[in-house]
Amino acid sequence: MATRRKPANANGAIPNSTSTPPLSPNTAPPTALSTFIPTSLEAALLSIYPATLLLGSLFSLISPQTRNAPYSSASQSHPPHLAPSYFARKSNIFNLYFVKVGWLWTTAALLLFVLSHPFLGPPLRPVLTRRRARAALRYFAVSTAWLLTTQWCFGPPLIDRGFRFTGGVCEVPTVADAEVGGGKGTVGEQLTHAACRLAGGQWKGGHDISGHVFLLILGSAMLWLEVLPVVLRWAPGLREGRVVVKTDGTVVTVAAHSREEARTGLNGQDAPKGTEAATSFGVKLALGVAGFSWWMLLMTAAYFHTWFEKFTGLLVAFTGIYLVYFLPRAVPVYRAIIGMPGV
Repeated sequence: MATRRKPANANGAIPNSTSTPPLSPNTAPPTALSTFIPTSLEAALLSIYPATLLLGSLFSLISPQTRNAPYSSASQSHPPHLAPSYFARKSNIFNLYFVKVGWLWTTAALLLFVLSHPFLGPPLRPVLTRRRARAALRYFAVSTAWLLTTQWCFGPPLIDRGFRFTGGVCEVPTVADAEVGGGKGTVGEQLTHAACRLAGGQWKGGHDISGHVFLLILGSAMLWLEVLPVVLRWAPGLREGRVVVKTDGTVVTVAAHSREEARTGLNGQDAPKGTEAATSFGVKLALGVAGFSWWMLLMTAAYFHTWFEKFTGLLVAFTGIYLVYFLPRAVPVYRAIIGMPGV
């Protein structure tokens, strides 16, 4: 008895008897829980920061020069003439003109990238596209975290509030103390580190979150997470492999989500000829600032702050990054406002 052959498809292959195509080993069905956590590639990228702090802190214990150098916990620095390295001096040029104005460098790098990359809009043209507007909103959200933590939070910033909450005070030497030869001085009413320093006093007694660690991680992580999903389009863990919750509650990958976004026609355009140089420079500057921030983070970990101060700086920075770049995946209303990089 003859059997009927199944019709071949366009490629000449005989289709499987089942109507459901087999799943690839890398395409497990996404779950709602997966929207709250980074992809494996994002986790590997973010793990560089605690690894850097650990490496620098271990170096400070292993290196004889660093271990034996005097260190003042009040000023959080080595005496300049006894510093174990040029990078261990607060007066080093990279600290003064890069870290101290780190948010300015971060802002300039991100601004040039947003204005020059064709994925976000017409290169070097002041056209406001949806992607540019959302990138600006994410920048302002991260900048708000930086402002509240290090500059102002309806008065003293969060770092200074935390210091005073944990028992810290500003000790200001008096004239009588100076004549006697170095008494502890009186406790001033200055509420911020800057005001205490202007009064000639020193922060003492509380826990001081590392502002350098916070700034360097927050700024560089923002640049990585904005640039890499756009540039490394072949890396699914930074782009299509991310998982989001739609407004109807279904969980989909960014690949499906981005196809819906593309139908609106409000996103970036292809690059006109002749813009490759500007685009390349914007990417290089952003990655250069992020890379040098990593180096200064390593120097901070090796020569400044205690283990716990560095850990809390990392924790606060990661909190800000999570709220802007990971939480929107699980909250459709929030994501509709600030969007996601690379979408």
